[in-house]
Amino acid sequence: QVQLVESGGGLVQAGGSLRLSCSASGRTVNSYVMAWLRQAPGQEREFVTAISWSGGSISDADFVKGRCTISRDDAKNTLYLQMNRLIPEDTAVYYCACAAGLHDLIRGRYDYWGQGTQVTVSS
Repeated sequence: QVQLVESGGGLVQAGGSLRLSCSASGRTVNSYVMAWLRQAPGQEREFVTAISWSGGSISDADFVKGRCTISRDDAKNTLYLQMNRLIPEDTAVYYCACAAGLHDLIRGRYDYWGQGTQVTVSS
């Protein structure tokens, strides 16, 4: 079992930055594809970005291209999401998740989820 705990969310003004963290415990996550997803009020959960087990970025959603950087520190069993130039439309609960591989990621099949961290961007 893997437990994921997100942190780093908060209230920020448009144009600002936040760095989200996702700390994993229970077992190492260095063999998983790790992803960030988000869910805005009244909206379905949507994919944001993902990173491979080797540390290479896999994919970014169009709405974050050029504004977000995903990274992982397997020594700390931690995933990060650096978000810059935030806009009000980025307001959402952000979740980290583990997928067993690329095929599972593409199919939206995640083995583990965190509880989420709220990001609110004011205009």
